[in-house]
Amino acid sequence: MTRPIIALDADGVLLDYSAAYGRAWADAFGEHPVERDPLAYWPLHRWGVEKLSGARLERFRASFHEDFWSSLPAIDGALKACHRLHDAGHELVCVSALEASFERARLRNLRELGFPIERVIATGSTGAALSPKGEALQTIRPVAFVDDFLPYFRGLPAGIHKALVMRQPDGSPNVGAELSIVDSQHADLEGFATWWLSARRAERE
Repeated sequence: MTRPIIALDADGVLLDYSAAYGRAWADAFGEHPVERDPLAYWPLHRWGVEKLSGARLERFRASFHEDFWSSLPAIDGALKACHRLHDAGHELVCVSALEASFERARLRNLRELGFPIERVIATGSTGAALSPKGEALQTIRPVAFVDDFLPYFRGLPAGIHKALVMRQPDGSPNVGAELSIVDSQHADLEGFATWWLSARRAERE
């Protein structure tokens, strides 16, 4: 019997990219930045760092290599949430707006952390108005898609439950009238898993 798929974003849902950003800064410049605002949505605002350009920006970008994308830490509660969803009969697929060249690194990262995820689809980030994840979601047809970035729900195929993770609020893009395009909002993946599984049980009763 085919398991219904739940598609999951990685950064901000499964993995703590913001924490890893501080480590990348330390790798590039030799000193870990001071945390300025733990409630900041964007890592640039979380850490006490300057906006880069020119040679320093290129130096920093070079820190986002294969080893970096293979070693991000898990978000608290995300691993437990995934096992709950998997044990309830769902196949979990990571759909990430990461460059395709790092797809295997992302899968290795998730597997080494113990996530019950066997497939990563790296879509890249096109900069277009519609979600870069739309084509992948059209192909795999999940019953639900969980992401922490509101613009990535634009133009998605019908019939997919759209669940938005409302993480760190300071400077968050997850505000305004466009919230109407999502079907549910949750503090984190663990909150989604609890809500989703409870709703499925209620349907069966």
